[in-house]
Amino acid sequence: MSSNRLLSFIVLAVTALLLGSFSVFKVYEWDRVVLFRLGEIVRTDYEPGLHFMVPVWNNVRKFDARILTLDVEPERFLTAEKKNVIVDSFVKWRIDDVTRFYTAVLGDEAQARQRLDQIIKDGMRGEFSKRTINEVISGERSRIMSALAVNANQQAKELGITIVDVRIKRIDLPPDVNSAVYRRMEAERTRVAKDFRSRGFEAAERIRADADRQREVTLAEAYRDAERVRGEGDARAADVYAKAYSKNAEFYALYRSLNAYRAAFGGRDLLVIEPDSEFFQYFKGGKGGN
Repeated sequence: MSSNRLLSFIVLAVTALLLGSFSVFKVYEWDRVVLFRLGEIVRTDYEPGLHFMVPVWNNVRKFDARILTLDVEPERFLTAEKKNVIVDSFVKWRIDDVTRFYTAVLGDEAQARQRLDQIIKDGMRGEFSKRTINEVISGERSRIMSALAVNANQQAKELGITIVDVRIKRIDLPPDVNSAVYRRMEAERTRVAKDFRSRGFEAAERIRADADRQREVTLAEAYRDAERVRGEGDARAADVYAKAYSKNAEFYALYRSLNAYRAAFGGRDLLVIEPDSEFFQYFKGGKGGN
């Protein structure tokens, strides 16, 4: 009899433990929880911690509310020039409205990823069709990503999803387009180089002309100053000669004649001059001479 009571107690304890385990569920900080009552959503606003429910009558579904990553498969898109580009991208997203998420995709994350993938590709198709190859490769990438995030978020809200960010990892060109784009880019760079080179030549000519002008001005000013100094020197020399002549006119005349004789007879063997000319006045003898 005592053994039957012990067995009954053990059965009751195990049953209570099982019922207790099925009645308690834990909510983490990153969880979004939906409480169902016979398949109907009755509550979603659970704080982190331990919570209770009625087994069989209630059941719960948990969803990860952290930021998730969707790596979008590379896809070809047409640009405004009807050229193909291959775009590789990824999306950062999270579940915000768990009720709408469950209603829209039955809480199936794979289905949500599939629909989000299609939303992003449709958005990219629209954005790339408005732009040329040069714009999508160089200057418009950030604008494309911003526009994608805004437009895709409007559609993703219907799934209870918020798109945190859309990023383009790389944009490739098909082999048949690569060569044409590179030739166009090369021609553009060549044009820019020629423009810079012509500007450099123009600046060089301007600098050279200015240097020539400055040289001419400098030479003219130097010649002017030299002539002024020479004139002043000649004037001072003439003044010195005049003063010397006024002090002793006879000696000055003799000195000038001696210099003239030195210049006339230096290196010459024959002179045709009249002997009685004034040039030989000092050869006619001194005082008492003939």
